Order: sequence, then structure tokens, then C-alpha cells
Amino acid sequence: MIDLPTDLPAELAPLSWLVGVWEGTGVIDYDTDGTHFTGEFHHRVSFSHDGGDHLNYSAQAWLLDADDPAGPRTALVSETGYWRLAIPATDAMPGPGLLPAAAASSPLTVDDVEALRTPEGGFEIEVSLVHSDGVCELYLGQIRGPRIDIATDAVIRTASAKSYSAATRMYGLVDAHLLWAWDIAALGGALASHASARLAKVD
Repeated sequence: MIDLPTDLPAELAPLSWLVGVWEGTGVIDYDTDGTHFTGEFHHRVSFSHDGGDHLNYSAQAWLLDADDPAGPRTALVSETGYWRLAIPATDAMPGPGLLPAAAASSPLTVDDVEALRTPEGGFEIEVSLVHSDGVCELYLGQIRGPRIDIATDAVIRTASAKSYSAATRMYGLVDAHLLWAWDIAALGGALASHASARLAKVD
């Protein structure tokens, strides 16, 4: 059973089941350019909030030794970013940069958020992520109850980052566990299954 936080702003209510620290294992299985990447990894994901209109996100992963899963672990790419509902910008919102709001604001109500519901019964969301290897992603998609489907709208990378052009992710709450799957187009390959994991809430 998942305890949902009750102190979130109304616009984060659809995302409330994500809040907490999740930990578990997953598998990598990806083919590209004649190379097959495979292995098991340990994954730790955190969704938190600080009173704003977004969830803070961070994730770390470590490749496990196939011969000694309890032994030394090799750090993989980590991520940090923000998850939020797609709410049209108004003068009552701060930004861009450090610019303050140009008009008085009041918190969104449950009715305000309900008006954002899509014909499919969900909510459009925006996810911005930065990887420790120089890749930045902007995902767009929908959250419908305990399921999230997102796809990259834009990917940028530094000159030193490896080739990476697109991705999709799926998250779901199943039997009080966070399940996710991540497809990528990388190293010259087409969009294909890359990794998946099953995580339990630990905090």
C-alpha cells in the first residue's frame, strides 16, 4: 500500500503517487551497431517536492557484477530533473530566469487542475532531465492514474557526449511497486528496448 502525501499543491495531485524514494533492480538489454549490451543493475530513484509546482527528480544506477551481485558495483549514468503538469504560462508565474511574476497569483484549485484533464482522462506532463554524461532531454506525455507514458520532444548533448537522439519511457504503479521501461535510440541505432526495472518504495 502506498501512502499519498497530503501537503502537495493541487497541480501535483496527479503525480502524488510518485513521491518518495524507490529502489530495486533492473536489466539492460540493447542491441546496436553489432554490439549487444546486457546486464543487471541496481537503481535508486527519488521524487520529492519543495512547495513549488513541480517534483524534483534524481536517479542513480550501478551495474552489478554478474558473478557476484553482492560485490563491487560500477556506477552508470545518473540523472536529475523536474516533473510537472503542462500548465499554460501566465503573467502570474515567475520566470524565465529569475524574473518575478508580473501579476498577482493565487494557488490553483482542484477545479483548475480538473479543467486540464485530457479527453483520454489523463493530464499532459512535461519532464526535463539532465544526464551526467552531457545529455539533456525534454519529454512530453501523459499521466493517466497510475501510468505515465512520455517521449522525447527534444534531445541535446554536449560535443563530448555519445550519440543519443530519442527515447520513450513508461512508468506504472503495480502492486505497490514502481515499474518502468526505457527505450532509446543511441549509438546510431533505431529506437528500441533498452532497460527496465522494478522498484520498491524505501522512504
